[in-house]
Amino acid sequence: MPLSVLEIRVPILMYHSISQTQNAKFRPFTVPPITFAAQMQYLTIAGYTPITVTQFVQAMTTPEQTLPERPVILTFDDGFADFFLNAFPILQQHQFTATLYVATAFIEGTSHWLRREGEGMRPMISKNALRHVHNYGIECGGHTHSHPQLDTLTPEKAQHEIVHCKDVLEQLLGRRISSFAYPFGYTTPTVQSLVREAGYTSACAVKHRITRYETDHFALTRFMVSATTTLDAFGHLLNGDAIFGPQALYLHMRTPLWSVVRRSSAFVRQRLQKRGEICDIHNL
Repeated sequence: MPLSVLEIRVPILMYHSISQTQNAKFRPFTVPPITFAAQMQYLTIAGYTPITVTQFVQAMTTPEQTLPERPVILTFDDGFADFFLNAFPILQQHQFTATLYVATAFIEGTSHWLRREGEGMRPMISKNALRHVHNYGIECGGHTHSHPQLDTLTPEKAQHEIVHCKDVLEQLLGRRISSFAYPFGYTTPTVQSLVREAGYTSACAVKHRITRYETDHFALTRFMVSATTTLDAFGHLLNGDAIFGPQALYLHMRTPLWSVVRRSSAFVRQRLQKRGEICDIHNL
């Protein structure tokens, strides 16, 4: 039976790497393939039906469209090669769809933005693999071009990251790209406006809350699934319950205080860079 508007509570789950190998700093962002397989089996047994982010938004904005009785949204950030190698075959076994958010600068390369975490050489998805999963029915969305903290950039630089990513994916896949995910979950009203103006119809943050009918389509809330998410904890996430383990730390790092610290630091860097440019001009 389709859900009525007032009943809509959709868990959006956020994954990163589906892999058995990682270093200590990156471990919270990896889920072993055997664990991921058990979670997908759990969804099947419990009667959940995965949909894409855009399918959800379309159902919210188009009266004649409905949602399945127990919808769930599976999202994967960054575009690691192990999505294609490890996650995709499991999704196929269950005939599940998902939304894959891709940082386009790293396609067919490695995860350079993770050098500080010791994961700068993690392989990223190839063009052919992206086309393959897209043709199967996996939604591909934007995740900026170079994976920066968008809320610390100037509007001009943030706009380039958001728009260029969309252009690259649309040229590669030959279709409109509708959904976006903020790197690290960091966003501001200005960043959200830039995403909307670029032509996206939705954007995912984090926030560790279940998505409801009234949730802003440019601030969709997600639960992070980590290496230590047990099946019991996984069930709680699907119900919109408490945060477990490393997810609590992940949420804490996105508090308003932490956002102020990061943005202030970025502002100081930008001012110093600008002052340096002025000094260089005077020295000519």
